[in-house]
Amino acid sequence: MTSVKEFRIEQEATDEELGEGSFVFTDAYSVFDWGQMPDRIPDKGASLCTMGAFNFELLESEGVSTHYRGVVESGEVVPLEETSSPPWEMAIELTQVPDLPHEGREYEYDSYHADAGENYLVPLEIVFRNRVPVGSSLRRRTEPEDHGLAFDEWPDEAVDLEEPIVEFTTKYEESDRQLDRAEADEIAGRADIEELESVAREVNRIVTEQAESAGLTHEDGKIECCYYQGEIRVADVVGTFDENRFSYEGTQLSKEVLRQYHKRTQPDWVEAVDEAKAEAKRTDVADWKSLCDEEPEPLDDEVVETARDLYCAGANAYTGRELFDAPPLSSAIGAVRRL
Repeated sequence: MTSVKEFRIEQEATDEELGEGSFVFTDAYSVFDWGQMPDRIPDKGASLCTMGAFNFELLESEGVSTHYRGVVESGEVVPLEETSSPPWEMAIELTQVPDLPHEGREYEYDSYHADAGENYLVPLEIVFRNRVPVGSSLRRRTEPEDHGLAFDEWPDEAVDLEEPIVEFTTKYEESDRQLDRAEADEIAGRADIEELESVAREVNRIVTEQAESAGLTHEDGKIECCYYQGEIRVADVVGTFDENRFSYEGTQLSKEVLRQYHKRTQPDWVEAVDEAKAEAKRTDVADWKSLCDEEPEPLDDEVVETARDLYCAGANAYTGRELFDAPPLSSAIGAVRRL
């Protein structure tokens, strides 16, 4: 079980062979690395599975290798277009995920790779950015001139980048950690850091072009990859409203809507989360949640309904198919603006 999806294993992976299994998407959501929040968003799981399957099939058609096998309907693995209703379960190839021992916040990646062999999930998230919104961590860590931008300081509005930025963060540490290229290369193990970046840029290009065809702006996102016998394959899920940030006519069309809503309506909890993470870093504690003395409150019914329509209308628009009973995207976005 992850924050928002269940993980089923049919055949375990070995050092030499990929296994088989599936993701079962739930209606749970997670923000600020909290894990499952108190509410469920109806049809969210099906919308993510649908968008993920659509993007994997798009990537495969463009020659990008992935771990996707199809979606599951009535126990059969089929392409997305052969389903009679939006799917909840995605069939995937499985790779190995060795234990990552740690002492406090010191993680033993040598041990991870000693057990990984030639078949493992690369313990990195590869992040790509096409736009730098207000509040982005990139503004705290870098200056505009670092990215060839003609600003003395970051402006008070979102900035579009001429060339996407690719960065690396940790995957399995208790809190995501920004990595420089040398450290990311070391953590990647046998997987080549240049190839990981190249795959990320190609995924970004394909998702961006698909978004543009639907009238959406693709702002940023991430991928995860597995390494199998010298080949990089895109893993996990790609190009959904949880993994990526999209916007429509200047309004967010992603999980960012829920993040920002919590910042406005539950600032004490958000501040407590930030303080707990900072305290964990200062005291070398991996489990930051054990230091947090606040809990998130449930959402109002109106907010849950707005989030549901956002996910479903967005999936319809992105795929170009009326898969979900949802209002037009313009109406769903209008409800978001009124939150």
